[in-house]
Amino acid sequence: MTSNDNNSDNSSPGKVRLDKWLWAARLFKTRALAKEAIEGGKISIDGHKPKPGKEIAAGTVLSVRQGWDEKTLLVIALSEQRRSASEAQLLYSESEDSRVKREALAEQRKFQAAGLFAHDKPDKKERRQRQAMKARYE
Repeated sequence: MTSNDNNSDNSSPGKVRLDKWLWAARLFKTRALAKEAIEGGKISIDGHKPKPGKEIAAGTVLSVRQGWDEKTLLVIALSEQRRSASEAQLLYSESEDSRVKREALAEQRKFQAAGLFAHDKPDKKERRQRQAMKARYE
């Protein structure tokens, strides 16, 4: 193979490593973080736990958990290079069901957090707990 053949393969790959694609799609900041997420079971392909070196193609459906959110993504295009965020969003599309469910859960978490601080004044026990916590960090 000549060097020109290698360059033509990289410009339009038929398959790309999963960890490299997740990094290129800007779902993770580094390939190492993408690899950790895959090994930690936060990424699945058709309900199966893949390896970081698994090659994916266009049309693959991924389930990605990031923090509290879980997304179902369809791989539209492949890339081995990390580019701008606007270009990275063209590599995948999130299913409508996934988007609606994720937004509903975010709204629910927002309302739950608002309820945590509903009472005005801490009682005697809570004040002592807060003072003990402050003393630990001073």
